[in-house]
Amino acid sequence: MKILRLETSFQGKASKSFQLGNAILENLVKKYPGSQVHTRNLVHDEIPHFNEIHFTSFATPVQDLSTELKRAVQYSNNAIEELMESDIIVIDVPMYNFTIPSSLKAWIDHITRAGVTFRYGENGIEGLLKNKKVYLAIASGGIYSEGVMKDFDFTEKYLRSVLGFLGVQEIFAFRVEGVAIPGIKEEAMPKAIHAVEEAFAF
Repeated sequence: MKILRLETSFQGKASKSFQLGNAILENLVKKYPGSQVHTRNLVHDEIPHFNEIHFTSFATPVQDLSTELKRAVQYSNNAIEELMESDIIVIDVPMYNFTIPSSLKAWIDHITRAGVTFRYGENGIEGLLKNKKVYLAIASGGIYSEGVMKDFDFTEKYLRSVLGFLGVQEIFAFRVEGVAIPGIKEEAMPKAIHAVEEAFAF
């Protein structure tokens, strides 16, 4: 298997999403011995936020791209190539202000391209990211998978929607929750890692 790991937290190795992502990755490598793992740190690798020049570069035929537009589309081309070559994608997802990090949103903006990762056809929209599995390592200070704060969670729902739109049918989410709540945070990571190990035991 070719595995693409996306690190998105500015807390680095201290990040709960990073630690949970590590647990997922370790179990994947055990399940698929000999897998190749490529890591992309979206915090350290500067991601240009989507703007007019990028939109124009996406909509311009390759033969008509100016030097400026070629530079603008290059990050998208590289990110999509990495994605297309991968069988499995592991995404660290720290919750920032109820949603995903802006770096991850920027990455999504660059890999969501009409005619490349999805297309409009006579029967509607078709996602072109076929035969891929995505594992989400979601971390949050509160508890958002259930209870009174569930409607405030725009991490998992958004990622399932946009990745599903692009054609990914197998999406698995694991959560380390309540990492800021006394009495819960102490067991949050052991509980999350146990859930990962249980899922890969079958």
